[in-house]
Amino acid sequence: MSAELEQHFKSARTDFEKAIEHLQKELVKVRTGKASTSLVDGIQVQYYGSPVPLTQVANVGVADARTITIAPWEKKIIGDIEQAIFAANLGLTPQNDGEMIRITIPPLTEERRKDLVKQVKHYGEETKIALRNIRHKLMDLIKKEKTNGLSEDIAKSKETQAQNMLNDFVTKVDHVVETKDKELMTV
Repeated sequence: MSAELEQHFKSARTDFEKAIEHLQKELVKVRTGKASTSLVDGIQVQYYGSPVPLTQVANVGVADARTITIAPWEKKIIGDIEQAIFAANLGLTPQNDGEMIRITIPPLTEERRKDLVKQVKHYGEETKIALRNIRHKLMDLIKKEKTNGLSEDIAKSKETQAQNMLNDFVTKVDHVVETKDKELMTV
């Protein structure tokens, strides 16, 4: 049996794990009606002409269940931070008092919760498609190895191993999506 095939299985497992990590990062961005600093994680602020992560120019915290606070280290960049929040298109309105920025997270309506659940399920489906594509590449490699002399029994065993690996990761995706759905539907 080819060492190359074993290496591809290890690589596929890593790719599966990366797909799950990507899903989790995407789901963190889905607003649940509760304040979380992760909502502003990806925001880049123009600081002396360069884009810089928000967390490198300000203290970001949660004041209460519905309020994110952003205290810039230099008061003169408070306007730049405010613009960056608007540009991030989070659907949130920052309130600037000259010292700090507060972002109030509005409670979610039932309709909005259902829309977000659909969005979460969509992210889950995209991840499953990515997982199936990884498995497909493995299956193609196994077929190629079969034409190069890999025995039928070993090939079948490897195909089963690839399918089982996919099934395990699809179950993980379902669990992650289900957890986020519960979080969204909890009032």
